[in-house]
Amino acid sequence: MSVNPALDQLQAYPFTRMRALLAGIEANADFAAVNLAVGEPKHPVPALIKEALVSQLDTLSNYPLTRGSEALREAITAYLQRRYRLQHINSSDQVLPVNGTREALFAIAQCLIERKPDATVLMPNPFYQIYEGAALLAGAKPVYLNTSHDNGFLPNIDRITPEQWRHCQLFYLCSPGNPSGAVAPASLLQRLLDLSDQYQFTLVADECYAEIYPQDATPPLGLLALAEATGRTDYRNCLVFHSLSKRSNAPGLRSGFVAGDARLLEQFLKYRTYHGCAMSPPSQHASACAWQDDEHVIENRRLYGEKFDAVIDILKPVIDIQAPEAGFYLWLNIGAADTAFAKRLYQQYNVTVLPGSYLSRKADGINPGAGYIRIALVADLAHCADAATRIRDCIQR
Repeated sequence: MSVNPALDQLQAYPFTRMRALLAGIEANADFAAVNLAVGEPKHPVPALIKEALVSQLDTLSNYPLTRGSEALREAITAYLQRRYRLQHINSSDQVLPVNGTREALFAIAQCLIERKPDATVLMPNPFYQIYEGAALLAGAKPVYLNTSHDNGFLPNIDRITPEQWRHCQLFYLCSPGNPSGAVAPASLLQRLLDLSDQYQFTLVADECYAEIYPQDATPPLGLLALAEATGRTDYRNCLVFHSLSKRSNAPGLRSGFVAGDARLLEQFLKYRTYHGCAMSPPSQHASACAWQDDEHVIENRRLYGEKFDAVIDILKPVIDIQAPEAGFYLWLNIGAADTAFAKRLYQQYNVTVLPGSYLSRKADGINPGAGYIRIALVADLAHCADAATRIRDCIQR
C-alpha cells in the first residue's frame, strides 16, 4: 500500500495523548466529572442561527458555490468594516467563506507552499496542532518559535536568522494566542509586515478568539486593521482567519472565513474548487445572520468575564494567576510536571485539563509548554467555579 510518507511525521493529537495518559485511571466518583481540556464552547447556540438553519432547509437541493453566496460575503465584509473599521475591504475578491478555521488553516499551506527541499513554515510554540500538520503535509519543515512568560508569550522574531527568513513561505501567527491569550501588538505586526515584504512570505493570522476579551478592554488588534492603517490597503501578503465556533458558540456549524490579499485568495479559491469544500446553503444563510448580529457576542463576553472573575478569585491564593488579554483559556504554570498533575487532578478530583507539554515541541533545548496546564473555561459558571475549587485543593495537596 502506498501512502503519503509525510503522514509518518505527524504526532498524536493532544487529546489522543491525553486519553492515553488517563487510560486505566479511575476518577474519584465522589466528584461529578468536569472537562476543561477541550476548547469547545458550551454557551447556548444563538436562536437566530438555529432559526436561520431551519428556514433554509429546502435549499439543500441546491449545489452551493465554493466562493459562497453574495449575501454571506457581504455580511462578512460588513462585520470586518464594523469590527476593525476597514475601509478598503470588498466582498468580491477579498473575502472567502470556509468550513471553519481548522479546515482552512490546514488547506492554505497545501495551496500556497512551493514544494522545495528548504521550504519552512514558522509558528509559535506552543501552537494549534493544525499548523504543524499543515506544514508537514505540504512538504515544508516547521520552525518552532518558543513563547514564554519572558517574551510575553509572543514569538520572538529576533531569534530568526536571515537564512530562516529566506526559506520561510508561511508564518502562522495566533492572536489572541492559544493557549496564552496574548495579543500581538502593533509593533510586532508591523515588523512582520516589513519582513514579509523583504522575504516574500505569507502572514497567516489565526484570529478566531478575537471576539472574546474583557468587556472593559480594548478589542484585540487585527492584522488587516494594522495593514490598512499603515497604507497597505491591498492587504498584500496578509490573510486572516475567523470562525463562528468561538464567536457564536457554534463549533458544529463549521463556518468561518478567510480575508485579505486578493491575489492569494484567488489561488485559494481555485484550490478549494477542486477540494470540494463548499459550505451548505443553510449554513451559509445561518452564518450570514450570525455575522450581522453583535448582541449575542456581547453576552458571550459577559459570561466568560464572570467565569474568569470567579475562577481567578478561587485560585489566586495558591498560584500566580492573572486573566489573559483575550480568549477563554487559563495558561497556568503549576511549577510541577504537567502530565503528573493532570493525572492526579483527574484521579483525585475528576477534573480534566490539558498538559501544556502536549501543545508544544522541544525547541532550543526546552519544551515551553512543560510545567503548564491549559484550562478551557467553557463549562457554565457553577461547574467552572467547582472545578477551580478542586484544582486549588489539588495544588495545596
